[in-house]
Amino acid sequence: MSHFDSNKDYYGVLGVDKDAAQADIDRQYKREAAKHHPDRGGSEERMKSLNEAYGVLKDQTRRSAYDAQRHRPIAAQDFTPVSTPTARDVGIMGQSLSAFLCLFGGLFLLLLVRYQWFWFLWPLAILALMIVGFGIMLARGAMVAANASLPVTNRLKRHTKLQEVAFWTAIFSCGYGLYLLLTY
Repeated sequence: MSHFDSNKDYYGVLGVDKDAAQADIDRQYKREAAKHHPDRGGSEERMKSLNEAYGVLKDQTRRSAYDAQRHRPIAAQDFTPVSTPTARDVGIMGQSLSAFLCLFGGLFLLLLVRYQWFWFLWPLAILALMIVGFGIMLARGAMVAANASLPVTNRLKRHTKLQEVAFWTAIFSCGYGLYLLLTY
């Protein structure tokens, strides 16, 4: 039987409550191990601490011995477990919608200024160009997020440079078409 350090907070390392069931500990360990595995870009130290914590908490006798020996924090009532839900990501569809709305709004303002030109609307044209630029950045972010969400075995994941070239070719082609439209 290997020893454990009673000064370490193994529950905090795994992100579970002290009263968590064994199934919750197993589930949380699998989540954290998948997230912090060195083959997936995680750190070896974090993975070692996860394995150490799980090794103590998965065995009921070692867990009860650890609970009996560990030092209780003074403010145990203020403890917030790591597994507290964080803010949700908007996802790929949210990023795509944001990019579309920025591009649509910016192009609408740009065309409005062009075809309803008054001398005092030039700041609106600058704002429209900035909104279109922001929309382009959001669209690129949506493309990168879509690529990151693909499984490792997907063939498209290996061709990120080709995706970048296709994206920027489409952007410059659309920009040139817009230039021709506005100068016509």
